[in-house]
Amino acid sequence: MRPFRLAVLVSGEGSNLQAILDSVHGREGIDVACVGASRPDARALERAREAGVPTGVFAASDHSDRAVRDEALAEFLIAHDVDLVVLAGFMELLDPAFVRRFDGRMINVHPSLLPAFPGVRAIEQALDYGVRVTGVTVHFVDEGVDTGAIVAQAAIELPYAPDIARVEEMVHAVEHRLLPEAIRLIARGGVRIEPAEPGARRRVNLEREPNGER
Repeated sequence: MRPFRLAVLVSGEGSNLQAILDSVHGREGIDVACVGASRPDARALERAREAGVPTGVFAASDHSDRAVRDEALAEFLIAHDVDLVVLAGFMELLDPAFVRRFDGRMINVHPSLLPAFPGVRAIEQALDYGVRVTGVTVHFVDEGVDTGAIVAQAAIELPYAPDIARVEEMVHAVEHRLLPEAIRLIARGGVRIEPAEPGARRRVNLEREPNGER
């Protein structure tokens, strides 16, 4: 039986990629088929190579514009026959045409309980706002900023006078658990995106929620 094939897109250290390689790759009929990076010096590329996973580098500076770069990236993913694209610390904007091409087949992990604190510096936003609870969201990618249908969420209760480094550690630990859980759920067909009214956020129908969380 053909495995469910993942592409993981990265930009830096690749700790979420490592969590996927350690807990998902080669298990339950799921394979990481390829890893694409936006930077040639990304540590994540070494992690992929150590696991024997094909890699590609798609730096914006190597292409005339973002659309051209993203077309090359799309062809790389198609050549590896991927079923799901996972943004795991990919710190680049993607061209709308690329997003539409992989609509319903691309997810992202975000360090907040969306729709709260979308975009960059989400942890800093939450701490500046003074929230007592933050968390992690895995969601499908659409053309908005962190507006896609939510697959899974997990909350994190913050300590008083939280230290940002400690909060980042807490968030990363949850990401490393929640992202593989969401991938497994999607791979076994447990997620369906429901249609939505114009202007409304799409929602997912879950056959079974990971650990009872959403």
